[in-house]
Amino acid sequence: MKNLSRLLFAMLLVLGYSNANAQDQNNPWQITIGVNAVDFYPTGGGELSKGGFASESFGEELFNAADHWNILPSLSTISVSKYLSDGFSFGLAGSLNKIEKYGDTGATPDTANEVDDWSYYGLDGTIKYNFREGKTFDPFIGVGGGYTWVDEVGAGTVNGALGFNVWFSENVGFTYQAGYKHAFEDYLDTHFQHTAGISIKFGGTDTDGDGIYDKDDACPDVAGLEAFNGCPDTDGDGIEDSKDDCPNEAGLAELNGCPDADGDGIADNKDNCPTVAGLKALNGCPDADGDGVTDADDKCPNEAGPAANNGCPWADKDGDSVLDKDDKCPDVKGTVANNGCPEVTEAVQATLNEYAKTILFDTGKATIKAQSEAVLADIIGILKEYSTAKFTVEGHTDSVGSEKLNQRLSDSRANSVKEYLIQNGIDAFRLSALGYGESNPIDSNKTRAGRANNRRVEINLVK
Repeated sequence: MKNLSRLLFAMLLVLGYSNANAQDQNNPWQITIGVNAVDFYPTGGGELSKGGFASESFGEELFNAADHWNILPSLSTISVSKYLSDGFSFGLAGSLNKIEKYGDTGATPDTANEVDDWSYYGLDGTIKYNFREGKTFDPFIGVGGGYTWVDEVGAGTVNGALGFNVWFSENVGFTYQAGYKHAFEDYLDTHFQHTAGISIKFGGTDTDGDGIYDKDDACPDVAGLEAFNGCPDTDGDGIEDSKDDCPNEAGLAELNGCPDADGDGIADNKDNCPTVAGLKALNGCPDADGDGVTDADDKCPNEAGPAANNGCPWADKDGDSVLDKDDKCPDVKGTVANNGCPEVTEAVQATLNEYAKTILFDTGKATIKAQSEAVLADIIGILKEYSTAKFTVEGHTDSVGSEKLNQRLSDSRANSVKEYLIQNGIDAFRLSALGYGESNPIDSNKTRAGRANNRRVEINLVK
């Protein structure tokens, strides 16, 4: 057969290509060896054939293998492909055949043009897309191009392909492909080429030798277990080292692989008292009286007390529930609301408001009239007597005028009284001011006397 060197060159080129690239994925290479069948009927449109897609018998005769396919029964095709990504791969294929049937003579639809043992060589590159990558039945499509010689006639082609793989195991399977080659030159006819053969996948790398390919090995440089995607479990506690806080000491899964000698639920490496069961809040140490101070640091381990007092309770000499350290009147029983000092009585509160409602202002203004200084002095005396109590100065108006104006006036008068008290010796932190406008009347706004009662200032204890 002529030009056998062409096919040998093609195969060497394919195999050389397979060794020129890094094999860095699981079985990224596929080599297929098998046979091919070339069919020039009825696709031909060149000088050597008169058949074509327009032939009336095209559909009937397309797979007429007995009359139209040229099959070389020995090994006649070899291909090598490299997986790229996402189902795509690129491959090169070399093929040879012997052409004895070449299209339709035109005399009758089923008469093939008998030729005299022409040689056929092809070298093709194809990009394929596999629809069911990794499955037993794996169909694919492909496009590409190449160069084909028939006897001494050669031309470039653009190719399309349909086919499938059937995998018998992870590495071995059967491949069938139907290809269509459209020639760029009129002197070479367009034709079909069918191939079938055995495929072998190979090329996976296992650097650490643990039987798990590097692509799927989360720890490719360290031998590990399949259960942990190739990562090791040094202490054998069922937790891979990367997730094991104590990789060299068998422990519990709930403690990220660390042991718990005292069984208190706290890993020994985080337990300040690893041999005595304790509390998580105290890093594994016990607290007999439950006061939040570990027994080792508690000067009163059987009597609850604050950490600030070394675990012992604070004293309260006057028994008013205000601890001496917080009691501003530690020797006199008072109230919590008044920081341990005596509470302002209702009688005192009533006296304050009797005084406060007599404070006079200029009409429509927040300016305090001079004749109110005497009553303000009495108010100041009471506030100083109860030096820890806090009060709110409240302003109120009658309903004469707009609500917005009354609200603003009540705010201003309350703040005016507050500022007067501050300027005359009352601590600012003890006082707040708030205006209520006409919203809280204590009398009718329909009479002059009622409106006068409603125009008032109140000084109320903050409870």
